[in-house]
Amino acid sequence: MLTALSIRNVVLIEALDLEFGPGLGVLTGETGAGKSILLDSLGLALGARADSGLVRNGESQASVTATFDPPAPGHRAFTLLTGNMIDLEPGEPLIIRRTLKVDGGSRAFINDQPCSAALLRELGGALVEIHGQHDDRGLLNPRGHRTLLDAYGRCDVAQVAAAYAAWRTAADALGDARETVRDAARDRDYLTHAVEELTQFAPQPGEEAALAGERATMQKGARLTDDLAVVTGCLTGSDGGLAQLRQAARRLDRIAAEYEPLADVLAALDRAVIEAGEAEDRLNEAADALSFDPARLDAIETRLFDLRGLARKHQVQPDELAALREEMAARLSAIEGGEEHLAALEAAVAVRADAYRQAAQALSAERQAAARRLDGAVAAELAPLKLDAARFRTVVAPLDEGQWSAQGMDRVEFEISTNPGAPFAPLVKIASGGELSRFILALKVALAERGGADTLIFDEIDRGVGGAVASAIGDRLARLAQSSQILVVTHSPQVAARGTGHMLIAKSSDGTVTRTGVHALDEGERREEIARMLSGAEITAEARAQAERLLEV
Repeated sequence: MLTALSIRNVVLIEALDLEFGPGLGVLTGETGAGKSILLDSLGLALGARADSGLVRNGESQASVTATFDPPAPGHRAFTLLTGNMIDLEPGEPLIIRRTLKVDGGSRAFINDQPCSAALLRELGGALVEIHGQHDDRGLLNPRGHRTLLDAYGRCDVAQVAAAYAAWRTAADALGDARETVRDAARDRDYLTHAVEELTQFAPQPGEEAALAGERATMQKGARLTDDLAVVTGCLTGSDGGLAQLRQAARRLDRIAAEYEPLADVLAALDRAVIEAGEAEDRLNEAADALSFDPARLDAIETRLFDLRGLARKHQVQPDELAALREEMAARLSAIEGGEEHLAALEAAVAVRADAYRQAAQALSAERQAAARRLDGAVAAELAPLKLDAARFRTVVAPLDEGQWSAQGMDRVEFEISTNPGAPFAPLVKIASGGELSRFILALKVALAERGGADTLIFDEIDRGVGGAVASAIGDRLARLAQSSQILVVTHSPQVAARGTGHMLIAKSSDGTVTRTGVHALDEGERREEIARMLSGAEITAEARAQAERLLEV
């Protein structure tokens, strides 16, 4: 519900702060007082096109702030806000602010968080419906008629949506399987040859690195083996250093027994023999490690070159060949068992499609029944609104299969015939603004508490009517206000008298500057305003008495 509206520097409005309550609020005033400015200001806050002509003359910027009760979880506005990461503090009001610069630039904020104009328009449509002359929002948009009918008839759309989702999931799986089999079948010969080749070659992950390492070691051994043989010969041959050291140690051992100072020399020589022996062991180990078999080296190189060639052929890394073989084998298997798999998937799609059709047909029957009830409810409202020659119908027509959706297989549109014998046409095609507003009112009364925005605004719904028709309009607006907040701009005293709140829009001038202001009327002021609406510029006693009678209804 709209609770407050603050306007700054919009055309003739310098500064205006309004508060609104529940029920039926009426706005009256003489022609040209600025009622349209008030609605334009609210429209700006709700995401209407930013028109720099709204900025008050001499000012650089205009702003409008609209305050609403916090939307409840599950409300379309709540879903929009949370889905767009707009913070909502529990119990805190929803505040929408729009600024407009004289150069046409505008900015929008929701609870002081910047937002796009597109989000503001969508949010505004969820909070407020404005119905004016040739307005194309709310009930006039055929895209929303199916939703309105479903809400009115409490139709079970959720079951259809679930059946549709299951059907589409099965159909997508079948499509993917068909594509896989089709692609694989096209490449059958290639896949057969490739799988056989890879199976025979049997590549292993990490094999390239292992072969390359072994090959490098063998190549290194080929280079170093001769040098190691020379070194080993110098050390271990019959005339090698180790044999010489051992012979010298034996002789010195005999001499040292006779000459004590040679004992230290013998100890050093013994250590040298031990170190030389260890060096001999290490040389033998190195020779074993670097030894290579030319046949083995040739086999390694052949395997390595073939492995890399196979990888280039399939445009993968050598380590990916094993996985590639499994993938190709799976594709080949899909060909061989594909027909059986496809048959199972096709059967599943058929079952789910049939379940969807049954659910959608049941929903269509619900909609047809709801449409008949709605047509009757609207028809009952037309005669008192001086539309007794008009006819209303809700068209529930089948869609082509390609247009079926989670909302079923029906197209829904409200149509009217304004004169006897005239063909039915879409609601939006009504030429008369007064008829259009009364049709919308009749629909809203019929659809009361069945969905739509919480705040409805009717601009001059009583244009061109008076007397009993105006009284009927006021009565229906009051009924509608029992479940929604209604604001109506009116020239009819019969409508104004039914309001629970009354605001007077008036212009004032000091000779230099003209301003539009809005004043909330008390009971006495309200009686005078309704009397003015009845009698004109000069308020008579009869007009005051009539105003009193209207207010007592």
